[in-house]
Amino acid sequence: MDNYYENGELEGVNIQYEEMEVDFLLEAIYRLSGFDFRQYNKSSISRRIHNRMKINGISTITGLLEKVIHEEGYLEQLLNDFSINVTEMFRNPSFFKAFREEVVPILREYPEIRIWHAGCATGEEVYSMAILLEEEGLKDKAVIYATDMNEQVLEKASKGIFPIQKMQAYTKNYMLAGGSKAFSEYYKADYQHAYFHPSLLENIIFAQHNLVTDQSFNEFHVIICRNVLIYFNSELQEQVQELFYQSLSPAGVLGLGDKETLKFSRVMENYQELVGSERIYQRFK
Repeated sequence: MDNYYENGELEGVNIQYEEMEVDFLLEAIYRLSGFDFRQYNKSSISRRIHNRMKINGISTITGLLEKVIHEEGYLEQLLNDFSINVTEMFRNPSFFKAFREEVVPILREYPEIRIWHAGCATGEEVYSMAILLEEEGLKDKAVIYATDMNEQVLEKASKGIFPIQKMQAYTKNYMLAGGSKAFSEYYKADYQHAYFHPSLLENIIFAQHNLVTDQSFNEFHVIICRNVLIYFNSELQEQVQELFYQSLSPAGVLGLGDKETLKFSRVMENYQELVGSERIYQRFK
């Protein structure tokens, strides 16, 4: 029993030490780069930290911290690890189908349309929106602002080149989302890649923006930020939701991910559910 107690006590101490190491690492990253991960979900950040330690054969987080401080280029490598790049074209097709049916009629009334894709990663959902707007006859009066904290993924997104083996799944998503054409009309392909038509890029602006530290930069009719907030703690989620609220025009539309909601947020009183099942909300004050 004594050994069990001692082992349990030691385990608690080790966890406490590791939490301290994580805090020191995130503080160093913030001071060195300006990127603030201190309010990110700790379990998500810890997974990324331990994955980098495993790749580089580092036994302690303190060892990782030393490389961040002293080894040129290592900080940028770790920042790329922290970036959230999980996405696909027409992801959760029912969201895009609901957007087509419920949001597009609202957008038709505007002389111009400004859409912000926040945390756009490698751009698959941005191109999905461009295709949807083209099919609905709204592309020429719309501008899509696609932002992410990671410059490398933005560069990749701006090229519109995706692995050809993913096109079968993307085609299925497109059809379920209410697509009206053959999806292959939107790209040319070789044995490795699909190259989406440059015309889709005409009204897309890619720019670096950090949801944690940067402010609003325009007034938008639509903001899309799907499955990004789940990586933030509750305090940071509130901060970002306030940013979105301040960035939306009156009657503007906010689209979140299927694991996110405004129901417990302080800003919920300023919204109504437009399509509750798809986490699509409309600002009304």
